Amino acid sequence: MQCALYDAGRCRSCTWIEKSRQQQLQDKMTDLRQLLGDLPVGQWCDPVAGEERAFRNKAKMVVSGSVEKPLLGILNRDGSAVDLTDCPLYSDAFRRVFAVLKPFIARAGLTPYNVARKRGELKYLLLTESTLDGGMMLRFVLRSDAKFPQLEAALPWLREQLPQLRVISANIQPVHMAIMEGEQEIVFTADRALEENFNGVPLWIRPQSFFQTNPQVASQLYATARDWVRALPVTHMWDLFCGVGGFGLHCATPQMRLTGIEIAPEAIASATQSAAMLGLTDVHFQALDSTRFATGQQDIPDLVVVNPPRRGIGAELCEFLSVMAPETILYSSCNAQTMAKDIRMLPGYRIVRTQLFDMFPHTGHYEVLTLLQRGNCSV
Repeated sequence: MQCALYDAGRCRSCTWIEKSRQQQLQDKMTDLRQLLGDLPVGQWCDPVAGEERAFRNKAKMVVSGSVEKPLLGILNRDGSAVDLTDCPLYSDAFRRVFAVLKPFIARAGLTPYNVARKRGELKYLLLTESTLDGGMMLRFVLRSDAKFPQLEAALPWLREQLPQLRVISANIQPVHMAIMEGEQEIVFTADRALEENFNGVPLWIRPQSFFQTNPQVASQLYATARDWVRALPVTHMWDLFCGVGGFGLHCATPQMRLTGIEIAPEAIASATQSAAMLGLTDVHFQALDSTRFATGQQDIPDLVVVNPPRRGIGAELCEFLSVMAPETILYSSCNAQTMAKDIRMLPGYRIVRTQLFDMFPHTGHYEVLTLLQRGNCSV
């Protein structure tokens, strides 16, 4: 993929951009094979890839420059700013919104935060698009609520210019550190969530809840999990680190009991709403720590789905799963290194199949889905 920002040396985020897509996939598969190394794998499925450009559904833009001429993009280590509104990873729909947001910042008097001086109000703009209908969620990350009156007064103009903005909110992040968002969120619109749909499953994107950034590949990831699970005799499943419920809601049937656990209450609200829309009744989503929930249970399900953050599920949960021994574990990971480490702490399980999903083109990162079964049983 050609990128003028990369060629000019202004942005080097896509570290693998000079490699062909075929070479990228080959190198990622080599990395995965090396990480699993001594672990026998029953089936290596072909890697799944999507588009190489305009695939992102989310932009996380550092706001810098001046209130009259804001820059939306990143800050280099030396403090210099790079505007990334022309980044080819974003669609034209994002660029149209960026073009309106720049004059809006001046209209609302949202002075960009200056890291060196620790002055200003507007730190980040977070923009998310739904592939369902092109609706968008816009979040302003501010240092304080001092500019709320000006922001609210200017919003009618913004919504008139950009009717696709369904959800608009402000997040307060007062700490002078590289932390994306704070705990306080104020929603200015009647809609509090953005509707999405993958494979006929309604999903809801809310502020302060995780959602995959590559919808084309994510929908294939969920569909693959569904196909693998529905080939198994599952009557009760746990979906740990469930987020907005993507895995559990894809895999569940009306005859199955589903328990979904996620630490973020906003994500649980989304998952609960989706389950109601699907007419699933034996579903229990709770905002809890996944490891703490699991290790306190006695009723062990047939299947445990885990989709942890980059740190993996960890020794405590691995030990619990090894002892309680559910028949099947479905592990989705954005960090194959920690996944491989975790699997080695599950000695009673074997890898039935694994598949790489190229969620992050032009980088060395990828998602991987691995099906584990207890003992010598087969699928």
